[in-house]
Amino acid sequence: MFLRFWIALVFSIVSYGPHAEAINEGYAFALLGEPKYSSDFNHFDYVNPAAPKGGAVTLAAIGTFDNFNRYALRGSAAMRTDQLYDSLFTTSDDEMGSYYPLVAESARYPADFKWIEITINPRARYHNHQSITARDVAFTFNKFMTEGVPQFRLYYKGVTATAIAPLTVRYEFPQPDKDKMLGLLDLPILPESFWQHHKLSDPLSSPPPASGPYRITAWRTGQYVTYSRVKDYWGETLPVNRGRNNFDTIRYDYYLDDNVALEAFKAGAYDLRVETSPKNWATQYHGGNFDRGYIVKQEVPNNAPVTTPWLAFNIQRPLFADRRVREAIGLAFDFEWMNKALFFNGYERVNSYFINTDYAARGYPDAAELAWLAPLKGQIPPEVFTDIYHPPVSDGSGYDRKNLLKALTLLKEAGWELKNQQLVNSKTGKPFQFEMMLMSGNNSQYILPFQHNLQRLGITLQIREVDSAQFTNRLRKRDFDMMPATYAPFPYPSGDLQIMWGSAYVESTYNRPGVKDPAIDRLINEIVHHQGDEKALLSLGRALDRVLTWNQFMIPMWFSHQTRLAYWDKFAMPEIRPTYALGFDTWWYDVNRSAKLPAERR
Repeated sequence: MFLRFWIALVFSIVSYGPHAEAINEGYAFALLGEPKYSSDFNHFDYVNPAAPKGGAVTLAAIGTFDNFNRYALRGSAAMRTDQLYDSLFTTSDDEMGSYYPLVAESARYPADFKWIEITINPRARYHNHQSITARDVAFTFNKFMTEGVPQFRLYYKGVTATAIAPLTVRYEFPQPDKDKMLGLLDLPILPESFWQHHKLSDPLSSPPPASGPYRITAWRTGQYVTYSRVKDYWGETLPVNRGRNNFDTIRYDYYLDDNVALEAFKAGAYDLRVETSPKNWATQYHGGNFDRGYIVKQEVPNNAPVTTPWLAFNIQRPLFADRRVREAIGLAFDFEWMNKALFFNGYERVNSYFINTDYAARGYPDAAELAWLAPLKGQIPPEVFTDIYHPPVSDGSGYDRKNLLKALTLLKEAGWELKNQQLVNSKTGKPFQFEMMLMSGNNSQYILPFQHNLQRLGITLQIREVDSAQFTNRLRKRDFDMMPATYAPFPYPSGDLQIMWGSAYVESTYNRPGVKDPAIDRLINEIVHHQGDEKALLSLGRALDRVLTWNQFMIPMWFSHQTRLAYWDKFAMPEIRPTYALGFDTWWYDVNRSAKLPAERR
């Protein structure tokens, strides 16, 4: 997905004559205000610029892979293939939405954002020492426009990319649009020499030529993939890269089951694990390797916007078209019991699409929010105006009769009735049953209590586990009733909300529920129109949050303010941890720590 986290910092304005167009010269770009780092910065504050290079690290991946093209429309791409190519700009992890030059050196554009010209670093190279040129940048854009996912082609319809010089590319827009203009800066830059002979939509059975700090050097399809640090990487000394990418090799071993992966970690098969299960954290992280200090456990506070899990209804299916039905199903999801019985009270309930940001709706809508919401009255849930959204709260017993009775009332209003302990449609007599699609190997212990509560309502939930390739294929075809969905964090309301919720992108896999709603489109259009207006975005974000949550498109699950880490004690890390990321790319192999480990784990 192409998230636009910038608004743009103007370092100078140049005018050529009294009536000439004002041209902005930009070095770095920021969401709001100015970037933290000036044009002469040497490295990010959260890195050790003198970190030694070397050592090997092994990580785990759940599932399988069968190709090396992240953009293929079929198959499952290998881990880290989204990082094979450098982009024009890259992010800082201690700011919310600042970008700094990587392949680019600078950019220039007019005040109305009708076009942008980007100058490329003449030292930029692919791994085969071929120069990265403006022609590659233009080719990449056109490749995505002709062979990429439909939502990209729709979003950038009418935009042109032209190499106006060997190291200068120019984008032009049908209408001035700062958000779309800046959104192009994070595209990977594909080598035309290779990709002109391959379709972007087709899988690749072997790695393509790349340009990033690592290259793929070994693999066995579906089992493992190894990345090796490029010793002559062209961008190693750039300010944005100093102190990063320190391991000589990074290997991903694939496991079909997460429980097996946990036991493998404890035995020393791989080096770092981020534990998502509070129960596992409380009960499984013990034993001789912990007692001897070989494995380190850490809980890292996390108050940044976080990825959150939900259960997505496919509202394109008639069964879930009625909001009352979706709300009733949500009442059967007993978070309080699950949190106590399964998760050692380690989670909080998700209650917003803007978790851990100022854009999360809290309290009743204020005057600024009502100014956006009032024209939509009658098109959006009435509770938006009268109630504060909270996910249903149970008594924690595992059998909350009050919530189940409320669910039955809602289902009856929607045309369902209970007969012989089975919920049936009052007109057709058809029983209420649906399928939950899960990816095999993932932790899904919460499904069985959910299934049991639905059974009490007379609803049959069928659980269908499929491998990662089938899961991806069915997702792309929208061949599911309900499925787990991870919702990426939005630090602010951006134009990418169109892809997540807009009617024009109803076929996008990011629009997981299949939402097609004119009122939501109107709010998102206002968000797009008000990019850069901090005051307007605050009220618009909260207004949209209310409309989305009250529509019950997805059942909210949980999140944690802690990141739970366990790793074999062979790493060192900077004193300062980045605010908005784990910062693993800033760690390095510590030979002194490693020497204390058993020989096979060094």
